[in-house]
Amino acid sequence: MAANVYEGLFILDSNRYARDPGGVAGQIQEYVEKLGGELLVSRMWVEQRLAYPINGHRKGTYWLTYFSLESTKLTELTYQCNINDNFVRFMFVKHDPRIIDMLIAHATGAVEAAPSDEDSTADEEEAATADID
Repeated sequence: MAANVYEGLFILDSNRYARDPGGVAGQIQEYVEKLGGELLVSRMWVEQRLAYPINGHRKGTYWLTYFSLESTKLTELTYQCNINDNFVRFMFVKHDPRIIDMLIAHATGAVEAAPSDEDSTADEEEAATADID
């Protein structure tokens, strides 16, 4: 069966993450690889206060991952994440294969930011001046 690429967004328990960052975040990679998948990107997105308390947690560490995994194994991954107390919330989204490279490049920071409006305006003015000359 073909593997799909999924985006996984986790809200980690901030207290446990502060005590053992590698251990808590490393469990995601461990689960994916244990099921025969491959972790493509795994990084912290942001740590911030939650919009509302979840099971007594007022703060969470948002962790973004991209991984490939057979679709039949996603249920087992969901089960493993559900019984893990380090994960406050999580969700998986299957992406269209045509945009995977762009998403991974964006997540790793390999994509440069688009030029700001001021930069593009300056370039247009420079080009217009060159046409006049």
